[in-house]
Amino acid sequence: MRLQSRRAGSTPHERGAGSEPASVPSRCLEGQGRGSMNRRKALGSALIAAALLVGCHTITEELPTQPTKEPSSGVLTVPIPTIPLSNPPTPTPTPTATPTPGPGPTPEPEPTPEPDTEPEEPPDSSGCGRPQPPELTRLKVKIHLKGPRMATLDSTPLVGPDAGYCAKIGFTDGRSFCPVRPEGAPDREACEAKVVGRAEDTGRPGPTWTREGHYCKGESSGCENNPDNQYLLWAYEGGSYQACAKNGVCGDVEVDR
Repeated sequence: MRLQSRRAGSTPHERGAGSEPASVPSRCLEGQGRGSMNRRKALGSALIAAALLVGCHTITEELPTQPTKEPSSGVLTVPIPTIPLSNPPTPTPTPTATPTPGPGPTPEPEPTPEPDTEPEEPPDSSGCGRPQPPELTRLKVKIHLKGPRMATLDSTPLVGPDAGYCAKIGFTDGRSFCPVRPEGAPDREACEAKVVGRAEDTGRPGPTWTREGHYCKGESSGCENNPDNQYLLWAYEGGSYQACAKNGVCGDVEVDR
């Protein structure tokens, strides 16, 4: 009790003596207040920084991300989606240049057909058909039969040289001189008359016969024309006999009697 009274009821002398020390706690309290405020500010800044770090970490974790090749990287990767085009443009095809055609092979000229040597006019009234015979060039005369009373002479008109014509009418042995038609041809007589003509003395189709340069008028003249065929002659006497066509071609033969 005495102790409490002494402390509470200190004398003015005691307070005057201790007034200088009494101001020290006030400044200390002011310094302590300032330090406390600084500590509080630092603590608030630290809490704000921690909250920011936690918030950033939380935002980074909540963003939809895709795994990257380097997971340790701290860079935020946001994929950009590809937006497909609704109607992609159709590329315009580049026109291909048409090559200029080069010159083709020169066609070989076709051979010009040889002109037909046959006459173009139709057969005459004599009845000689195609192919028309060429001009008479020979008149072959021979003794066909020889009997006790007379000899029979025969004459054959020949045309040529024309192997092509001879082959066309049936003589395929390569000859170039031939009769106007083969034996038995229906128009042989007409074709022979066409190339030989008519006899000067009788007027019949066939050659003109002479003996020693004279017409054959009967047995008294030594010779006689066959009554059925102008190309045949009966020779009663020997001598030189001749048969001639209208173009002057003649054939002769010697007869011994």
